[in-house]
Amino acid sequence: MRSIIIALTGLLTATNVAAAPQLRQYSAAIEDSAWQLSKNTPVECQLQHTIPRFGQAIFRSVASKGLNMAFELQMLRLPDNYALAQVLSVPPAWRAGEPSKAIANMKLLKQYNGELPKKAAWTLLTELEQGFSPSFYFNDWYSPYDKVVAAINPVQFTARFAEFNQCIAALLPYSFDDIAFTVLNYESESDELSRESSRRLQQIAEYLKYDQDIDYVEIQGYSDSYGGRWMNEQLSIKRAEKVKSFFVAAGLSADKVQVAGFGERRHIAPNQLAIERKKNRRVVLQLSKP
Repeated sequence: MRSIIIALTGLLTATNVAAAPQLRQYSAAIEDSAWQLSKNTPVECQLQHTIPRFGQAIFRSVASKGLNMAFELQMLRLPDNYALAQVLSVPPAWRAGEPSKAIANMKLLKQYNGELPKKAAWTLLTELEQGFSPSFYFNDWYSPYDKVVAAINPVQFTARFAEFNQCIAALLPYSFDDIAFTVLNYESESDELSRESSRRLQQIAEYLKYDQDIDYVEIQGYSDSYGGRWMNEQLSIKRAEKVKSFFVAAGLSADKVQVAGFGERRHIAPNQLAIERKKNRRVVLQLSKP
């Protein structure tokens, strides 16, 4: 009987040991902590930190009408199923006794990197600036015995964060979506743009200096109904071709730019008043990304 009790006790002890989760930790050592401003243009700012053997922590802000921020946790081993990662801000060792702060719960979707929206992303940046380590805790998908923690090291953060903020301040106040569909208007019986449309085309040119990842541009020219049909059709083609030349001069391949002229067909307003005819004298641009 005594031997049976000892055997059962040993079995229970072994079971308890096996059931206790092992914490697998990933973090850059102090001497290896590296921050990089990996994108620094007026259309995108990206601040990146390597977590050795785990992946990358990336903060990103893009050209837009409003201030924006996103965080992405790129993982070498993507999730195998749905889970939640607890996001904590862990104090440095020299602030012993100070509790960690709960920031968010980050959804982890199968075969996708983890992401956090604007408010949580800014909170992580603020915590890093104060010397805290944002850390991500979750159960491993590939081992029932392991829990994983991936931590972002704040060492060397401050200088790169200052550059990141300067980049954000210089972002264009409009995005690709803001220029992807554009209507340009023209002076009467002319291929000269109105003043407002000329400014709009310059905005597009400024954007294309930094982002030419364009799949195609569709340009459709139209006219009002003053003058002969054939002449109006030719004028609409001339307007569209002139805009095509603008895109080619801006660096886009000519075979990516499609042109058509429809003359006085497809009016969007009557032609009785000058303000109505101005609406019909137009070129419609549609830009598409891959």
